[in-house]
Amino acid sequence: MTGMSGVIGTRWAAARRLGGYGAAASLSLYLAVKVVWVAAAAFGHVPAHFGGADWIVLNVVTVGMSATGIALGLVLARGMRWRIPAAPLVFLTWVGGGFLIPLMPYSLVSALLGGGGEETGGDAAPSWEMTFIGIGFTGMAIGLAIALPIYMRERWPAAFLGRLSDRNRTAVGRARTAAVLTAVPAAFWTLWSAGAELGLDPAHRDLVDVNTRLLLGDSALWALLGVWSVLAVSSARPNTPAWLPTAIGFTASGSLFAWGGWKLAVAVFRPGGYTSAEYPIAAIALNGLAAAGGLLMLSTLLASLRASEAPPANAPPANAQTGNAQTGNAPPANARTGNVQTGNVQTGNVQTGNVQTGNVQSGNVQSGNVQTGNAQAGEG
Repeated sequence: MTGMSGVIGTRWAAARRLGGYGAAASLSLYLAVKVVWVAAAAFGHVPAHFGGADWIVLNVVTVGMSATGIALGLVLARGMRWRIPAAPLVFLTWVGGGFLIPLMPYSLVSALLGGGGEETGGDAAPSWEMTFIGIGFTGMAIGLAIALPIYMRERWPAAFLGRLSDRNRTAVGRARTAAVLTAVPAAFWTLWSAGAELGLDPAHRDLVDVNTRLLLGDSALWALLGVWSVLAVSSARPNTPAWLPTAIGFTASGSLFAWGGWKLAVAVFRPGGYTSAEYPIAAIALNGLAAAGGLLMLSTLLASLRASEAPPANAPPANAQTGNAQTGNAPPANARTGNVQTGNVQTGNVQTGNVQTGNVQSGNVQSGNVQTGNAQAGEG
């Protein structure tokens, strides 16, 4: 699968630019709100049940995340003109896409049911702030959903072109481990979204409202999509286009890692006296498993990509030029002139022909003379 073209059409390039610039512009509104909140907190204006330091640290972190997201949108818009190193780009797009793209189904259903909105600490936020936050999240999610797969298809075509059956089975054990780790939190999220109370703290069960159940159901859906994706990729499932499990698996694994890691940190450090609906140990365990499962999923996808880009194991070595003996390797072409005809070169010795014992090292056979290797016509 090597040699695949990453060239995309002008319409796809235009869509990538629109998605990237739109994502950056949208998230700029969210960034503006966060900067206002940090500035207000510096003057003592913080939510009632938040400490000033906790509120500032939390919002400074989200300022950094949103600034990174804006830069990411610009990188996607510019495309291959900016040759960003692969490792940081993959990680940032993986985390950023994992945070936002999976929220799109939830946002749609929540809007239809009249739910949603960001938690602001219990104090009512001005309407313009909530509008900016909503536009920032939604615009960034839509922009990433458009620009990110086009950019990745352009830069790493082997991951998206062809069918999985064109590849070999790769990292099967790793994919199964990721599936097992992810299945545990996915099962609890599914139960809680359906109204079950297993693992919930009786003192905080009231935190699981309709909006929370929608989020839990959305998380469970993407976890299961991620499991399907990595199992399909690792087993080279027949009749499956490569782009489908690759794109879904990249997004789902990013969601597991990003949200699992974020919630794990919140459950451990508990900023502002944070309490979760589930028991603290359950929150730590389930979110830790989710983050680990997402990381293993990404590792599986990358292993499959490396395998698809590698040359076939039975690929013939590069052919030597006619008449050249290269460091003891037999040339495929015949030395037709001179006394050496169809000579076999084995471990540096020319055995067939008139030169029998000459030591040939990177020598040229020209008109019967072995010039480099200290053996000339008449010697040996």
